[in-house]
Amino acid sequence: MLVIKSSAIRKILRILIPFFVIPAAVLLGAYVFEDKVYAYISLVITILAIVLFISGFERRETGSRRMVIVVVMTVLAVIGRFIPIIKPVAAITVITGVFLGGESGFLVGAMTAVISNFFWGQGPWTPFQMFSWGMIGLGAGLLGRHLRKSQPLLYIYGMFAGLLFSVIMDVWTVLWYNDGFSWEPYLAAIVSAAPMTVLYAVSNVIFLALLFKPVGKKLDRIKTVYGI
Repeated sequence: MLVIKSSAIRKILRILIPFFVIPAAVLLGAYVFEDKVYAYISLVITILAIVLFISGFERRETGSRRMVIVVVMTVLAVIGRFIPIIKPVAAITVITGVFLGGESGFLVGAMTAVISNFFWGQGPWTPFQMFSWGMIGLGAGLLGRHLRKSQPLLYIYGMFAGLLFSVIMDVWTVLWYNDGFSWEPYLAAIVSAAPMTVLYAVSNVIFLALLFKPVGKKLDRIKTVYGI
């Protein structure tokens, strides 16, 4: 597997890709390009998420082993989307970010969206879902040390993840059904989605309460055994 050697380059990529390049690609897809371009935007985000993931490790052996675990976590998250009503996607993404790093969390979140949508339906919403779940995983990685120590903080972050996903997806709703972004329809979309947002936030807490410790212990053990 490719390894990005320079620590300076890695640091730059880890800031530019998730906070600037990917959001720009998502907004360009919604604002500038015509319908059906979302497939290309999803592909671009996938490539960028992989580059971000690669920037998170220094040794090829470590990266290859970490990738195997990321694939497993992605499969679990994709399967989780088939659970009726409440979905463990955000919780699995958070767990990945905390125990494997923010880059891994971003990749799991982004790949879960694009892969699961082959079953649920690809569309202009896919890039927004990739970005939303990806940022949830990245944020979990950045706060990983604190989330491992504090259960209340973990649950607060789980609720925040539900809110973040909703407000980002509401941006897509406004952009796609209007000529451009405006605050009135955006606030209306937030209000109308409030019941589902609350349900999603609460379900994140439930899944984190059930999965965080047992899955986290398994991941820690794998990291120790395989030197990740």
